[in-house]
Parts: sequence; structure tokens; C-alpha cells
Amino acid sequence: MEATPIPETGTPGGYSSHGWRPAIEISHRARMEVLGAVLLALLLGALDQTIVGTALPTIVTDLRGNDLYTWVVTIYLLTSTISVPFYGKLSDLYGRKPLLIIGIVIFLAGSALSGLSQTMEQLILFRGIQGLGAGALFPISLAVIGDMFSPAERGKYQGLFGAVFGLSALVGPALGGFITDTWSWHWIFYVNLPVGAVSLFFIARLLPTVRRADATRTFDLLGAVVFVVAMVPFLVGLTNKQTGQWADPTVGGFIGFGILAFLAFLAIEWRAKEPIVPLDLWRGRTYAGAIISTFFAAFGFFAATVFLPRLYQVVFGESATMSGYELFPLLVGVIGSSIISGQIIARTGKYKVLIAVAIALTVVGSLLFTNLTSTTDVWVIRAWMLILGIGIGPTLAAFTIVVQNAVPFTKLGVATSNLTFFRQIGGVVGLSIAGTVFGTALRDQIPLQLARAGVPPQIIAGFQGGGFDPNNLVGVGGNLGTTILANVPDQYRSVVEPLVPNIVSSIYAAIALAIANVFWLGVAGGLAAFVAVLVIRELPLRTATRIPDQAKGGTAPEHAAAETSAEHLAAGAALDIP
Repeated sequence: MEATPIPETGTPGGYSSHGWRPAIEISHRARMEVLGAVLLALLLGALDQTIVGTALPTIVTDLRGNDLYTWVVTIYLLTSTISVPFYGKLSDLYGRKPLLIIGIVIFLAGSALSGLSQTMEQLILFRGIQGLGAGALFPISLAVIGDMFSPAERGKYQGLFGAVFGLSALVGPALGGFITDTWSWHWIFYVNLPVGAVSLFFIARLLPTVRRADATRTFDLLGAVVFVVAMVPFLVGLTNKQTGQWADPTVGGFIGFGILAFLAFLAIEWRAKEPIVPLDLWRGRTYAGAIISTFFAAFGFFAATVFLPRLYQVVFGESATMSGYELFPLLVGVIGSSIISGQIIARTGKYKVLIAVAIALTVVGSLLFTNLTSTTDVWVIRAWMLILGIGIGPTLAAFTIVVQNAVPFTKLGVATSNLTFFRQIGGVVGLSIAGTVFGTALRDQIPLQLARAGVPPQIIAGFQGGGFDPNNLVGVGGNLGTTILANVPDQYRSVVEPLVPNIVSSIYAAIALAIANVFWLGVAGGLAAFVAVLVIRELPLRTATRIPDQAKGGTAPEHAAAETSAEHLAAGAALDIP
């Protein structure tokens, strides 16, 4: 579809005296239809990151692949995260439409193949394909909004994207359990197909292609190879940390190698003519502050969405589906504040104070959860979740507006992909640290709680050195007492059996306290994010996303990077990005 001129907002006769026009020129109705299609595409990728986890136990049992359990998640994480910067860069060169269509098609093909899998090896391979497609969904969907709406308008719609992230993170686990229990695990992949087909239809039919005239430039292949070499061991090392120690070669060794390779990647990018990650963007205070803040803000969000379901399923004995429903206050807070914050930004043009207040609420919410115990009233927990959700919501929407407003149009795609990339990396790093904090706290708390419950020292010693792994006691629900007895040597069984109720309650208390300790990570991450926000310069939101009229046929030459309005220049905003 080729772009057709429409009047530019706020200019005499509809057109700018400087001969500029909007990046994507379609009717309001078409824009709304594309917006809905893009939201569906984003929901596909976001849900798939959370919906599969609940079904994994059933999948592993069916396909008899317990030894490959973690790779079903790891391979998707690898391919979806690593491909994000490439899609962002290529969309700047060749346009959003072809890259988004390619991403959706690959994702749907991977989904169909995953549902047809007959072995774990097949599922892992097809999940990797699915992840390659998912890498396009996040950054390009957000960049399309940057093409269709000016920064001043984006707040009205960007909040919907934050709501999608929150909805998927909170509803995904429960939905995965429901689909698996009602039909079969195959359908958690098949349900993507009709939704993806609708999204694909509207995007292919209505979304124009806006690309640069110099799109034939040589792609940074060396940088691409070194980036992959760096990120694969780094992400695998962080994933292995869930079950290993930092000193293990497959943990610390992989992470260390990945960091060294990433430094080499930065050196290559510094000299590249067409870098995948333009380092000059980091010279802008606003861009750098927003990216760093997003990275640390992800700590609290990911910790909440992973460990709160564990609290409900293990300590309170809820099913996977019900634990999802219990997170409803967090969901309300995230979605509501995400949408409202977008509207506030659109109406006022201000975002720095709003983001700072939101992150402060995230810190407060995380701090409240550090007081969590196994006896905390459920309504108190729900109130804490609501506060935490209200704080998290704006960070999922506002940072996209900030970053897209701070960079030139020709780098909008790569800037948006960098934001997505650092949000995902922040979540992975945060979860790796959170896993260590949880495991350490659990091992420390179990003997303390057992002693307080009157369990004899010799029995406590059995838990500490008799082959009991606290992590294996997590997730067994109402059968915990039976599991404990099954692991007790015969000579101690008559002594332990009367103490089982006290032992069970002590372990639940220890788990709750260990989860409470995890939220200190959210406090620390929130404080770091707050400091980064203070660095941000509040640039006036541009009232038009414009590219020169010389670029007929939907292309824009390199000097379109000027994309600044008169008020933007008057405020000195051009100095933020060289």
C-alpha cells in the first residue's frame, strides 16, 4: 500500500511550510484497524512467554523429556531476545511492514509446528523458530505506533501496549493451565493461529511501507555475528543459574565469555558504517536514562510475576488457574495506570515527574512485600499488589514515548528495539539474581522456622545435611507432608511423623519469607531506576512525525533524521542527540 498525502496537523492549509509530511498517511479508521492488529501481534508474543510455563509439566510427561525440560523455555528466550536488535535495525532500513509480516509468519509457523511436536527435540527446535518470529513482534509493533502517531499523540495509545504486557504476564499462567486442563497442551500453540491470521490480514492490507532511500547499504554482518556469539552464552549462563552456582563453568564461565564478546561487539559497532546498535544514541541523556531505568525497573515486575504465583500455589495451596486469578489486583493496577499515564502524557506533554512517581510507587510496593509472611492476610497482599501494579504500569508505556521522542526518525526502529531488548535482559538478569536470593534465603529460613516450631535438632540436621533439597519441596502443595515422610529414613519415621504438621507449616513459613527477600531486589532495582530517571531531560513532545516530501513512494533519505518541530528546537532538544 502506497502512502497518500493528508493534511498535517496544525499547519495552514494542511501542509507544513517546510514541505514535511507524516511518516504514515492513512485514514483515522485505517490507523485504528492497524492499531488493533498490531496490539494482537504484540499480545501473541507477550502471552507465549508466560502461557507455556504452566503447561510444561504436562508436556514433559507426555513427550518423556524431563532431561530437556529447561530448553523449551531457554531456546525461545535465546532466539526472541537475540533477534530483537536485528529486526529493529532492518525495519529502519527496509520498513516496518515487511519485517513485521515476516515476524508474524515465522511465529505462526513455529506455533503450528510446536503444536504438532512428537518429541522434546522437535518441540525445542520449533520453539526456537517461534522465538525468531517473536523477536519482531515487540520492537516493530511499538515502532509502528511511532510511525503512525506523533509523540504528542502516542500517549493515548502507548498505554494500551503497556496494558498488553501486564495482561500477558499475569493472565498467561492461568490461561495456560486452563487450556491444558480443558483441551490439551497442543492448543496453547494452536490458539495463536487464528489470532495471528487476523493480525496479519489487517497489517498486510492497511499498513503502508515507509523505508529509507539508502536501504541498500551494507548490513553490519560482522557485528551481527559477534553479537550472537556474545548473547548466546550470556543468556544460557543466566538461565543455568536457576539450577547452578555462579562458580560453575556453564554459569559464571558462560556469562564471563558473553561479557567479553559483548565488549568486542561494542568495539565493532563504534567503527561500523551502519551499526546494528548506534552507540551515538547513548550520548543523549534522555535516551540513556530511559534505557537504564527500564533495565532496572524490570527487576521488580518480573520478580512479582514469577514469585507471587509460587506463593499462592505452594503456601496457600491454590491451583495454577486460581493463582492467576489471585493476581487480579496487580493486573488492575498495571493496566489501569498504564492507560491513564498515557492519557496524562498525551494531554500535558509531561512525563518525567509521572515516571518518577510511578517508580517510587514500585519501590514502595516492593518494600511492602518484604514484610510478607505465610500468615499475612490475603486482603493485605491484594492491597500491596495494587500499589505495586500502579507503579509498574507507567514504566511499560511511558518509556517508549520518551525514547521515540528523543531520537531521529531514521533511528526510531533501532531505538525502540534497544528499549525492548534491555527490558527483556533486565528481566532475565533480575530473575537470575532473584533465584539466588530465594534459594539462599530458603536454606537459611528452613532450619530457623523448624526450630521455632519445636522440631528436635537432630531432625533439623536431617533437613540440612540428609539429602533434602528445599527447592524440591516447593510446588508439591498438599502432598508436602507425604513427600517429607517418603524421604525420611526408616529409623526416624516414627519420630518425624507426629511432627509433620509443624514441619509443613515451618517450610511454608520459610518459603513465604524467602519470597519476601526476593522483593528487596525490586527495591534495589527501583531505586536504581529512579536515579536514572533523574538524568532524563524532559524534551517537549513533537507534534508531528514528519519526513521530507522529496521521499516519494514511501521512502525517506538520511537527512530525515532532523525530525524536529519548531518548539523542539527552541527548547534546545536537538542538543540531546548529536
